[in-house]
Amino acid sequence: MGYCNLSISPVVLQPRRFGDSRGWFMETYSEVAALAAGIDVRFVQDNQSFSATEGTVRGLHFQRPPHAQAKLVRCVRGSIMDYAVDVRRGSPTYGQYVAAELTAAGGEQLFVPVGFAHGFVTLEPDVEIAYKVSGLYAPDCDGGIIWNDPMIGIEWPLPGSGAVLSDKDKLLPTLAEFDSPFEYDGRPLEPLPSL
Repeated sequence: MGYCNLSISPVVLQPRRFGDSRGWFMETYSEVAALAAGIDVRFVQDNQSFSATEGTVRGLHFQRPPHAQAKLVRCVRGSIMDYAVDVRRGSPTYGQYVAAELTAAGGEQLFVPVGFAHGFVTLEPDVEIAYKVSGLYAPDCDGGIIWNDPMIGIEWPLPGSGAVLSDKDKLLPTLAEFDSPFEYDGRPLEPLPSL
């Protein structure tokens, strides 16, 4: 099972690209760079998803202890607006969120620590997301919060046709109905710095 240092807020990483006439190269993950950003995580699995339709919302998801997961998310085709919501019981920023636009063209990555629900919306058709997780998938620990919970108040950038959701995501509880298994670690959610 993976582990995560819980004393960190979400962080945006911008790996450096090295370009020439052929295109570019970048390290999509470096343990040294992650540690320099305060991310002390052992990733144990890589996942990838494809969303065909603009306005596809996936989230707000998490995995409960003892199989909680931190995530390092990047967009490998297209673009998304990515969200991390503080769901740590006792946190002064409980229910608050940060957001970052992740694009294949820019290579940005969002680190989502344990204790945060994660979700995103596709900003165009045919989007692919790749992400690392610090714990293996455990279906019995799978959980989430409804994407449009008014207590959280995310203003999703949706097309006129509205959100495209899975049946499972339509049935997630609200924050008020949620009994969080995540403990506050003493560090409130901080705004993401501009890149």
